[in-house]
Amino acid sequence: MEKTLGFIGGGRLTGIFLGGLRKAGALSQKIMVSDVREEALERIKSSFPGIHAYLKDNSKPFSADYVFLAVPPPLVLQVTREGKENLKETAVVFSPAPGIRISQILEALSGFKRIVRVIPNAPSLICQGFNPLTFSEGFSGEEKNEIKSWLSVLGECPEVPEDHLEAYAILTAMGPTYFWFQMEELSKLGQSFGLKKEEVERGLLKMIEGSARLLFQSGLDREEVLDLIPAKPLKDSEETIRGILESTLTALFQKMKK
Repeated sequence: MEKTLGFIGGGRLTGIFLGGLRKAGALSQKIMVSDVREEALERIKSSFPGIHAYLKDNSKPFSADYVFLAVPPPLVLQVTREGKENLKETAVVFSPAPGIRISQILEALSGFKRIVRVIPNAPSLICQGFNPLTFSEGFSGEEKNEIKSWLSVLGECPEVPEDHLEAYAILTAMGPTYFWFQMEELSKLGQSFGLKKEEVERGLLKMIEGSARLLFQSGLDREEVLDLIPAKPLKDSEETIRGILESTLTALFQKMKK
């Protein structure tokens, strides 16, 4: 039986999930989205004309089979408390918010126990996502498989311990942002060197895919991989980059885990 989908919040995350589901041909016939911002609802309605949009009214999305708390983390518990009376007994509540634990959501929902924490990432928009998840207690194996089967159309969705979710938030959810700007700069440089845009993008795509597989799947150790290319134009900047990554991301991880 097809599930009705409710999204509390009509921003980026909702657009990514709906876009990926549409690409996979798995978009539900009934989708409800609420937001306090009229402009956000207009954007999502423009992209997905068939949805039901509700301005400043979360009651309808909270009545769906699958309910997504697609609001900024500081608002998750507040909107959860406000909408809990509209939840169906068989509903599943999905929380993509890092730093908000299942126990906190359980308390906000006054004991409602059908909760899934998921850490989504942007490539889900093209069904190439990596979306690790954790279930609250009480789901049967069959129910877990049904949820994972549905979510897997967006990409991989491994079940992981809840204590690992914040690490995944930094590595896989935010991870693309560490590289996108570098890819764009390389693309600009390649075009300035005389290559056509499509030539640059094809070459960079294959280089990035192959480089990751070589590092993680070749069986070579790190030093052997690094030794495969003798020229290292950015070598003098590597320690600075490592320091930025370590200090910035460690501080963010510690903040999430509080």
